[in-house]
Amino acid sequence: MENSAIISLGSNIGNRYDNMMMAIKKLTSRYDIQLVNTSSIYETDPVGYEDQALFLNMVIEVKTGLGSLELLDRCLDVELELGRKREIRWGPRTIDLDILTFNQENIKHARLIVPHPRMFERAFVLIPLLEMKPEIKFFGMDKPISTLLDEVPDKEGVRSWKRKNGEDVFEPIGN
Repeated sequence: MENSAIISLGSNIGNRYDNMMMAIKKLTSRYDIQLVNTSSIYETDPVGYEDQALFLNMVIEVKTGLGSLELLDRCLDVELELGRKREIRWGPRTIDLDILTFNQENIKHARLIVPHPRMFERAFVLIPLLEMKPEIKFFGMDKPISTLLDEVPDKEGVRSWKRKNGEDVFEPIGN
């Protein structure tokens, strides 16, 4: 498994926690994707289209023998299997899987841009990513992830929901 990827997960329809756990299970059910690490789970206010339920969000790290587009196809297949419908941009969803990073590559393809083009604007991505991989660096960027997070507004919309060690907590993330 020569490739490493970080994937964000989000859900705000149905049993959000079960949706995310099932997505991880389906994503890693075959031999070609192995779960390496996870963040805690965060409850987050919706961004963009705000007239919808709160989300649960997290990030995971995987090792895979798949290429970037094959991994994207697997993510899209899992979304479909779990009932994802794309009706409203940034709207409600049973599950959302976004590839944030793939190795240290910069990918610009009609179907996939990596690093994810909006990840540096989203506290609900940066907070779990900082927790899971505080040392992560991005090609062509001099700023550490903690500085990138400091520049993002609305961090109060991201609250710890279930810590990685299993403790349930409901607390806002400090500014």
